[in-house]
Amino acid sequence: MADIKDPENTIIVTLKGGDVTIELLPDVAPEHCARMKELVREGQYDNVAFHRVIEGFMAQTGDVQHGDMEDGFNLRMAGTGGSDKPDLPAEFSKLPHDRGTLGAARSANPNSANSQFFINFSDNHFLNGQYTVYGRVISGMEHVDAITRGEPPAEPDRMIKCVVASDA
Repeated sequence: MADIKDPENTIIVTLKGGDVTIELLPDVAPEHCARMKELVREGQYDNVAFHRVIEGFMAQTGDVQHGDMEDGFNLRMAGTGGSDKPDLPAEFSKLPHDRGTLGAARSANPNSANSQFFINFSDNHFLNGQYTVYGRVISGMEHVDAITRGEPPAEPDRMIKCVVASDA
């Protein structure tokens, strides 16, 4: 069980193997943290697929536009969409992309993050200063490690349910 210090800034993601507890870092990336809580509270992350999962690198999810669709077309499109909210400005910091950190996925434009994010399987310091770090897994990393690999996986794992801990 996670030691939750700030329930308002903690997200619990239910995966097939169990819960993953993510501590958000609003002092580091306030806009990214606010966006994640907003999408979680709207239920937009529920049933969204992990559409890009690379062994030794990271698991990416959060395409709320395409990621909850069951048909092959939308899974092929997963990773190309976001939410109906405006893109976020980069909130780069000195925090490293260590194992278990949450990073904001984006296009080549540093100010294009929207709803997609990734969880690092390993220390990926080559990403430092280029992608916003805004959270870290504080329990359940073994469930992240068990996510099915692929780009996209043939049968992708999903975020079954996401809640802000203070709402649980």
